[in-house]
Amino acid sequence: MLGHLGPLSSIIQSVLFSLTIFFQFLFQFGRTEVIDNTLNPDFVRKFILDYFFEERQNLRFDLYDLDSKSDNLSKHDFLGQAFCTLGEIVGSLGSRLEKPLIGIPGKKCGTIIVRAEELSNCRESVMLQFCGNKLDKKDFFGKSDPFLVFYRSNEDGSYTICHKTEVVKNTLDPVWQAFKIPVRALCNGDYDRSIKVEVYDWDRDGGHDFIGEFSTSYREMSRSQSQFHIYEVIFFTHTLVTLLSCLVDTELSFLDYIRGNPSQPTSLHYMSPYQLNDYAMALRAVGEIIQDYDSDKMFPALGFGAKLPPDGRVSHEFALNGNPQNPYCSGIEGVMEAYYQSLKSVRLYGPTHFSPVINHVARYASAVMDGSQYFILLIISDGVITDMAQTKESIVNAASLPMSIIIVGVGPAEFDEMIELDGDEERISSQGRYAERDIVQFVPFRDYIDRRGNHILSMARLAKEVLAEIPDQFLSYMRTRGIKPGPLPPPYTPCPPQAIHPLLTRRVSRI
Repeated sequence: MLGHLGPLSSIIQSVLFSLTIFFQFLFQFGRTEVIDNTLNPDFVRKFILDYFFEERQNLRFDLYDLDSKSDNLSKHDFLGQAFCTLGEIVGSLGSRLEKPLIGIPGKKCGTIIVRAEELSNCRESVMLQFCGNKLDKKDFFGKSDPFLVFYRSNEDGSYTICHKTEVVKNTLDPVWQAFKIPVRALCNGDYDRSIKVEVYDWDRDGGHDFIGEFSTSYREMSRSQSQFHIYEVIFFTHTLVTLLSCLVDTELSFLDYIRGNPSQPTSLHYMSPYQLNDYAMALRAVGEIIQDYDSDKMFPALGFGAKLPPDGRVSHEFALNGNPQNPYCSGIEGVMEAYYQSLKSVRLYGPTHFSPVINHVARYASAVMDGSQYFILLIISDGVITDMAQTKESIVNAASLPMSIIIVGVGPAEFDEMIELDGDEERISSQGRYAERDIVQFVPFRDYIDRRGNHILSMARLAKEVLAEIPDQFLSYMRTRGIKPGPLPPPYTPCPPQAIHPLLTRRVSRI
């Protein structure tokens, strides 16, 4: 939405500039189409940029009210500009960024909305293999030495070379090796854009002889995955090139891994109407046993590694119930409900940090050192730990507190870092300090899944394994501090008994 431009204002164009960090200069990346007679233009033309997570890619958007057909921007009225980075757009909620336009002192210039979308067709690669039949003989003393040259068509009607096959020597019936090429390189991601293929006879002096050409498209070739597709080479009759195979492959990107979608069956958080996912099974398996030792059955449940509404801020320590002032849930059923509801509102996002939630529980535990309460933190995660040094330091600090940590790894990943945190083989240390005692128990959930699909048995196996060390860890804390058990409850009488538990646990779920 733009500021008021007057009754006759209307011809709007947006110009995108990109800042090259290494050389500190701006270059014009492209311009949108011109839209007439509106203060709320919705531009159709897209800009395709390479996204690099590890780089800061600065962008500037300038808007102009065009007064003539001149390409010189100084001859048009400047409406405002906005600065951002490509990462800022990609990382915004829904990859949609809204910025105020600035640049005209004392005037509200309106706003600009920019949306980033990873083009799915540009993430595809295709493996192609061709052969020729009865190609024209070009060499006087022998047969031809044929090769293929592929061209993608540009918007202006020109062609750009995008691939050459190898040369097959001395044959009129060549079979070229299969090659893999990104769809973006082949046709700019446009399935129906023309692809021109030229056939040449190789000459040592570089003056290759033209044999003929044919045209196709990516869509046409991809339809030929289960059968051969024959092209007649134009220039000489009876000359044929056959597409032997076309295998399409979609490349997974960094964003796929940091944006796990719980609505997709491939996600470990997938909410199936028929069975619990691995996170939910681990949560219920451990929680239903541990809750029996908690007096009020109120559990703070935390999440990490997600973008939170409404501004898309990445958080590594947030309340699953959406209430940071009161993250407590009633019983394990309450924790489960908070987990399911959070999946509908947050956007899963990397990296994976353990230390914030460990420090969160440690703050509770450090306030109750007299043995009246013991805290158990359950962490359920599928990713590589990206704050390993900070996590080690947090565990070393927590080892002197009344708390234990259970880590359940879900999914097919390797869990080398989590195994290291377990400390069974070697006591964990940080900056030369060793943990006072072993407080971490790690298990990969996949090792306890019943192969016949019995989820109740899977949960029972998991709970037995992860909880086996808790009593010893609890006793080690009490003994080293000389804390004696409280007095036994009075003998039974007909009066209503008081519910007294020697072990009060405060369980925190980490999803």
